[in-house]
Amino acid sequence: MVMNQMLQFIKQMSGKVYGNDVTSISNQTDPRKIAYMRNLQRELKKKDVLNVPFRELPIVVFDIETTGFYPYNGDRILSIGAVKMIGSEVQRDQLFYKTVYSESPLAEDIEALTGITAYELRQAAPLDEVLRQFFQFVKSDTLVAHHSSHEKQFMKHASWTALKTSFQHRIIDTTFLTKVVTPEAPQVTLDDWCEFYGVDIGVRHHALYDAVATARIWSECVKKVEEMGFENLKDAYTHIASLP
Repeated sequence: MVMNQMLQFIKQMSGKVYGNDVTSISNQTDPRKIAYMRNLQRELKKKDVLNVPFRELPIVVFDIETTGFYPYNGDRILSIGAVKMIGSEVQRDQLFYKTVYSESPLAEDIEALTGITAYELRQAAPLDEVLRQFFQFVKSDTLVAHHSSHEKQFMKHASWTALKTSFQHRIIDTTFLTKVVTPEAPQVTLDDWCEFYGVDIGVRHHALYDAVATARIWSECVKKVEEMGFENLKDAYTHIASLP
């Protein structure tokens, strides 16, 4: 996906992601909205994705930009970007991007790194609303992220502090498949893997661009594990467990 295509996607996002069905769940005290979150959690508990064929597996690849690495020490989410996939196919018309409201000024290095400004954050929706919009977008799909421990700890903290609910979505790290496909590869960072697979990120440290780049890496890995004879996540887990 080249940069001009991504710019066009971002311009089109509002109409495809933020319809009335999403923004209508922004009232935290509305019993219907609380019921939605509880129903979603019940669905997650009973959903078995391990045996779903890779070619049919719906996932959401996502990325977050934050002020630092430690949510329990005060670092916070600045933006969330995501894109849907089915199997190895990136759903180019299914995109999500939101910044998160804050009155606190940003450190100069974080503003320079992410391109997000304090003014932009003051115009954004609050964290609880952004999370609800994100979960409405994701529904019960499995999540994928690069170096997912970062995303997981922030989502767990944010879900509890903003929504008073536990974070229950499964998050799979991209290294889960890269270990199967290229077990000896030295690549670590998103930039490393993008270079390895010839993926043009476009704008680095932008949550949506990074999510789409990660999706393209996941796509390449899915194609290769299928060629290797793995049919689903369970097959891949079994293989990894057997490695020395």
